[in-house]
Amino acid sequence: MSVKSDVWIKKMSVECGMIRPFEQKLVNKGVISYGLSSYGYDIRIADNFKIFTDTSSAIVCPKKFDKRSFVSFKGKECIIPPNSFALGESVEHFKIPRNVIAICVGKSTYARCGIIVNVTPFEPEWEGCATLEISNTTPLPAKIYANEGIAQVIFLGADELCARSYKDRKGKYQKQKGLTLPKV
Repeated sequence: MSVKSDVWIKKMSVECGMIRPFEQKLVNKGVISYGLSSYGYDIRIADNFKIFTDTSSAIVCPKKFDKRSFVSFKGKECIIPPNSFALGESVEHFKIPRNVIAICVGKSTYARCGIIVNVTPFEPEWEGCATLEISNTTPLPAKIYANEGIAQVIFLGADELCARSYKDRKGKYQKQKGLTLPKV
């Protein structure tokens, strides 16, 4: 298994639509960086958020998630309450090749402020916009910026093709659009 370079990422995105929209260089003037980097792609967070709140005093359960636990918000900046989290979706749409698995990790700029993006795999032949969980681990409110970098995706090429891809097994988050809550 090998890490894929900027040359490969660009070729797959331009010729095969692996990442759309695709920024061919790293944009970093006055913003949290996004776009193509040496061995990855820095993705942006869109301006739609679901902010976790405790207004309904519900128990958090992935099998029966209570939608009332979230407040929907749309805007250029999102304030995440102390020791809470928000869901957001990537600006970019992905179409992962069958011989690749991608790993989405948080950006160090946010991590240095106590804002953590959950590590998420993009499985072979998964397609869609990523729903990302952004945690505020601090005792203070934290701000994230829409349409700026939020995480980096690293692409790993397999030594052989998988027997069953995410598409083959009809994964529950295949071709998801919008913020997607947990499904079981």
